[in-house]
Amino acid sequence: MAGENRSRRLRRLVALAGIRIAPDLASIDRAFVHESYARENGSASNERLEFLGDSVLGAIAAAWLYERFPDEPEGELTLRKASIVNDVQLARTARRLGFDRLVLVGSGLRNAGGTENTSVLADAFEAFIAALYQRYGIERARRFVLREHVEHIEHGQDIVLDAKTQLQHHAQAHLGGTPSYHDESRGTPQEPAFVSRVEVNGRTLGTGAGGSKKSAQQAAAHDAMRAIALGAPRRGAGG
Repeated sequence: MAGENRSRRLRRLVALAGIRIAPDLASIDRAFVHESYARENGSASNERLEFLGDSVLGAIAAAWLYERFPDEPEGELTLRKASIVNDVQLARTARRLGFDRLVLVGSGLRNAGGTENTSVLADAFEAFIAALYQRYGIERARRFVLREHVEHIEHGQDIVLDAKTQLQHHAQAHLGGTPSYHDESRGTPQEPAFVSRVEVNGRTLGTGAGGSKKSAQQAAAHDAMRAIALGAPRRGAGG
């Protein structure tokens, strides 16, 4: 798979993690093999690396946020983490680094523009992090993630506040649907109060309250993203 031009691109990527001599490119190259290509060519895919990379990336992001924002509560750190590890951000970094010229997909997916697909690129990014971790250790993987990904992301307060946008990206990338909000007024004209429930595909993911529909929806999305990050999705509305 690794022709001379491809090898040069792989070495340039590895060098960004501070590795100047990379004699073993096979383990790195595997990070770019989508399941569709592996199925067509009888080779190993990047799926197992993606599984590992998801956890490695999450741990690196969590540790960095813990140190960077020492006074923020767990809920806000969870939202910040989601803004770092979501597919849209990962794919954006992957495109900037040229992953779209390295990822290998099956012929059908390639004809459909698969090398530009957000999910394909995000998966390859996670797999690459895992390959770095396995071959060169956590410090090299951490250096790459922080320098090439985290430092290119805006970490202002609006990242914490806009939970609705984060939830929409996550739902479309991983849940196969779009969030819908169901609002209920519980206040008075003098003291308005609203409760919002957010669902995706009929499943309630979070609830929240606020003095306006907008703030209640943001609170519900915040609650949903927190539950997702903690691995505790809500039960269906009728469950």
